Order: sequence, then C-alpha cells, then structure tokens
Amino acid sequence: MNSPNGGPAPIKPNQPAQAAKPRLAVFKFASCDGCQLALLDAEDELLALAGQVEIAYFVEASRRTLAGPYDVSLVEGAITTPEEAERIQEVRRQSRYLIAIGACATAGGIQALRNWHDIDDFIQAVYAHPAYIDTLATATPISDHVQVDFELRGCPINKYQLLAVLTALLVGRQPSVPTYSVCVECKRRGTTCITVAQGVPCLGPVTQAGCGAICPAYRRGCYGCYGPTEAPNMDALGQRFLAMGAAPAEIVRLFRTFNGYADAFRLAGDKLEEMDRTSVQRRG
Repeated sequence: MNSPNGGPAPIKPNQPAQAAKPRLAVFKFASCDGCQLALLDAEDELLALAGQVEIAYFVEASRRTLAGPYDVSLVEGAITTPEEAERIQEVRRQSRYLIAIGACATAGGIQALRNWHDIDDFIQAVYAHPAYIDTLATATPISDHVQVDFELRGCPINKYQLLAVLTALLVGRQPSVPTYSVCVECKRRGTTCITVAQGVPCLGPVTQAGCGAICPAYRRGCYGCYGPTEAPNMDALGQRFLAMGAAPAEIVRLFRTFNGYADAFRLAGDKLEEMDRTSVQRRG
C-alpha cells in the first residue's frame, strides 16, 4: 500500500499492538557473508537503526532468533540447492518486504559461473564422494524464485545505501539508489579515464555506480561489482575492447565476473563467445 506521497506506506509492526517496532530479518543463502558483514560494519549507524526496529532474525549477529512474520527481510546469496529453493519460498511467505542484497542475490554471483558448464563435471572433480552432493544445475538470483520488492546490488553492497533503503521504508519514502555509471563517479573524484589514457579495459561505462570508483582510482579497470546500468551499451564497449587488441575470449572473461549472469553481461558474453567459436571454426 502506498503513502500519500507516492512511496510505500511506512513500515508498521506486522504484529499485535504491543509490538512497537517493525521486525527485521536477515537471511543467508549461497554466498560469502560479505553483504551481511557490510551491514555489521555500519557500527554506529547500525546501532541507531537497531533502535528503530526489532532485529528478529540475524544469525550472523545474534543467537536470538524469533519466528516470523517479518516486516522487512534482507536476503543475501544465490539459490543453488533444492533445499534453498524451498526455503526462499517460506522466507517470502513470512516477509512483508523482501530485499535482495548483493551480487549473489541479484545476479547469481560468482556461483553462477557454473551455469555455462555441466555441474556434474565440477562435482566429480571436486568431491571425493559425489553421491552425497545434492545441488541444482544452476545458481540463480532470488528474483528467479520469488517476488522481490527491491534489489540492492554490489559485491559487497554499500552499507550506506542499505541504511538509506531501510530508512526510506521506515518513513514511507520510495527507496532509491544511483542508476548512472561508474564513469560519473570517476569524473566526480577527478580520476582520468584509464581506458582512454592507458588502454586498460574497464567495465565502468556499463556498470552501475555505488563503489565510489575505487578500482579506476588505483589504475585498475572496473570489475562490474554493481552490475549493469539501466541501459548499458555492451556492444559498443565490446567493440572498443576488440579495437584495443583484446581477444573475444578475454572480453568474455571480463563480462563473466561477480555479475556475469546479469542479463546484459550474460547476453554480451554469450555473443562474444559465439563470435570466438565461429572465428576458430573458420580458421580450422
């Protein structure tokens, strides 16, 4: 339900009248825990937030766990097993607002690199007893399984963005995050474009801002941690890299990192991979 200003209605306790504070839950699926640690790293700001909500479920931070329903659930991690596919359905049922946080939850994360290969080959190569492994063929984002009310990208997320989103929900304002590219952040901090000046491949032009353009500031290309912008021109960037002398296979590896299974990166990578395959066949 929306408030008069057009945003979501302020979060009110999804509990009996005596429960004074909205209930917050944090859930982990297949991930490294980095996004949960980003929240804990907020320290003073987290303490202020804790005064406004009841942290009902957050096993990374407390042994105290309360049963749902929850007003806001933060979900970190990709869905990689049958058990996780069932559990996310229950989390959705118990949650008024469900927010997917981080590259794993919004795009499948590094785990999604398996999606381009046969998972059985990996299992046979890694595990001494493959028969004990119960997994899905693919690693997929939360939105592939349940309705997600908001996505917060990053590997890891920006803790201040997360706090801003939670604050917006508390006051009934529509949450928002930057949708422009990392290049804007480079300009703001006075960083010279490393692709133009040094010939370093960089995903900044097609990657959503949020990190403060850390890598280009240290003369390293952007790795795409925050996923694609709203309308990334992947073809143009791919052609630029080719003109710089990069092989299609090299560019595919650039696109297939933390957010490689996000639609824009995935489609661009697949297109270049097919180009490389066709080129090899012609030479053969």
